[in-house]
Amino acid sequence: MKTILMCPPTYYDVTYEINPWMDKTKPVNKPLAWEQWTNLKRTIESCGAVVKSIEPVNGLPDMVFTANAGLIYKNRVWLSQFMFPERQGEKRYFDDWFRKNGFDVFADNTIYEGAGDSLFLGNLLIGSHGFRSDEIVYAKIKKLMLDNEVDVLTVGLIDAQFYHLDTTFAPLSPKLAIWYPKAHSAKTFKELKSRAELIDVSSDEAHRFACNAVVIDDNVILPSGNPEVTKAIEARGFKVHGVDMSEFLKSGGGCKCLCLPLN
Repeated sequence: MKTILMCPPTYYDVTYEINPWMDKTKPVNKPLAWEQWTNLKRTIESCGAVVKSIEPVNGLPDMVFTANAGLIYKNRVWLSQFMFPERQGEKRYFDDWFRKNGFDVFADNTIYEGAGDSLFLGNLLIGSHGFRSDEIVYAKIKKLMLDNEVDVLTVGLIDAQFYHLDTTFAPLSPKLAIWYPKAHSAKTFKELKSRAELIDVSSDEAHRFACNAVVIDDNVILPSGNPEVTKAIEARGFKVHGVDMSEFLKSGGGCKCLCLPLN
């Protein structure tokens, strides 16, 4: 059974600007954010997954985006080293949670933002660089945490609006993924095309974070308002669940950003 780590949006807000989506002059509707987060959690649970929670911390509004806490492999986690000071305070709280929950913790000081920038495509780890993660971290992860059991493919992101891999790429199965090709380098385009069938997402739907999807067996949970990619995914036998993420898009986040798969 899939288990996912989430963090309640108790202190979620836009109090600083560290990506192109964030605008301090556009306040978060906090009751609506709570409603949207709760609906996402319920949708995840209705698809058969178990949700675990970490306590939110006052002063760390982006801790709600647990995907960036680290990368999970078996009972191991490579902790994130956040690029921006505004998020660096999250590390010790996630570190503590992982240790208390039986994970072996790996970390160093290389800039890296966890499952936001690293996604498994079957037995292949896709690791992105360009904005929030340093490419050199992936050789360390492969050797020290993955024990060379998993191949690693590094890919370059080129559009600052899609600053994490999970905003522009989502594996649906070991050989199928959705993606927004214009956010990737030409080299990445060739590499990924050779590894899996890729369903292209339009610019409009990519900017509504259609690629920021949570996959649980044959269920795909993504932000609502993305009919084109929904139709394409359903045509391949998946059931799509659209969830309103408007308040989290104000921080440049969607469904997947709010979730860290633990297995």
